[in-house]
Amino acid sequence: MKIKLHRKFEKSYRTRIASNEKLVLQTEARINLFKTNPKDPLLKNHELVGAKRGLRSFSIAGDIRIVYMQLTEDEVIFLDIGSHNQVY
Repeated sequence: MKIKLHRKFEKSYRTRIASNEKLVLQTEARINLFKTNPKDPLLKNHELVGAKRGLRSFSIAGDIRIVYMQLTEDEVIFLDIGSHNQVY
C-alpha cells in the first residue's frame, strides 16, 4: 500500500500528535497495520457520510482518527489526523 500525505495531514500531525511520544508510536503501529491489512478489525476502518462522503477513516487510539481518500486499489492519501471532533 502506497501512502501519500496531504499538507493538512502533515500540519495536523505536527501540532496534534508529534509532541506525544506514546501517540507517535501508536500512530506508527496502526499505519503499519493499515499498510499490511487495511480491513483489520482493530482499525475500525469505515466510510464516512454527509459532507465527508467519499472519504474513509480508521482509528489510531481512543478518539484519534486518520481521514483518508482511496486513490487506487493500492494507493491512498492521508488527509487529516486528530480527535473525532477535530477531523469531522
